[in-house]
Amino acid sequence: MTTSGALIGEGQVRHLRLRPVHHAFHYGAYFLMLPMRRIRLLRAQQSEALNQGLAINRAGLLSFHDVDHGDGRTLEQGGALGWLEDVLQQENIVDAQGEVWLQTFPRVFGYTFKPVSFWYCHRADNSLAAIVAEVHNTFGERHCYLLDAPHYGKTAYASKAFHVSPFCEVTGSYQFRFMRTELQGQERLVARVDHDDAQGALIQTSLSGVLKPADAKAIRRALLKYPFFTLAVMVRIHWHAFLLWRKRVPFFSKPEAPAQFVTPAQTPSTTSS
Repeated sequence: MTTSGALIGEGQVRHLRLRPVHHAFHYGAYFLMLPMRRIRLLRAQQSEALNQGLAINRAGLLSFHDVDHGDGRTLEQGGALGWLEDVLQQENIVDAQGEVWLQTFPRVFGYTFKPVSFWYCHRADNSLAAIVAEVHNTFGERHCYLLDAPHYGKTAYASKAFHVSPFCEVTGSYQFRFMRTELQGQERLVARVDHDDAQGALIQTSLSGVLKPADAKAIRRALLKYPFFTLAVMVRIHWHAFLLWRKRVPFFSKPEAPAQFVTPAQTPSTTSS
């Protein structure tokens, strides 16, 4: 394992649109899992561990940078973890005193686009206190959905408040479901996000991967297997938008971004269907 504790997950991205036409795709993918509080401690200790394996806040073929998340804070301003802790405090999540794991796409050759990242915020006993889904759209906007006291294998709900695709209205609700299982002796993580509107199920998506230490060997493997991965994410978004346009799926103009940066989870009884 890398001394920073960073992990890399290799698996798949899946997407299924059910209406008004069927449209589906899946791609091989990988993501990072970063223990953000451990990384902050190593930074405070000026540990050489941060110079091994994954490049963190420095140039590298595959790297992570704090300014790519939250409100773009630099390390001097507290970084992405400082932003996340402020969000938890503002939303009265006071028991997330354990590790905070960030599931996200890296920069590859300096470029990244992160459709969604997940912050897994643990209590001191390692149970989940909250999950924050941080969503980015192709217009440079960001929004977060806060899931309070979630559980692996249990669905959480939030009203859709943020424009992502011009082929979906900002209506209905999201269903979030996270699973951590064993696969041939290795840990596997699945993050599923489904979008329902007034007519029922509309979009079903998932990101899954088997977790391994983000050491030099794993990073080389990811770069060789998926060169220019994050650039391909952006290219594929526009390619599938073109295909939906060709299929004459209705197009919706982008509304103003929501005034509130964080949308809290709801119970099923208060969620739009």
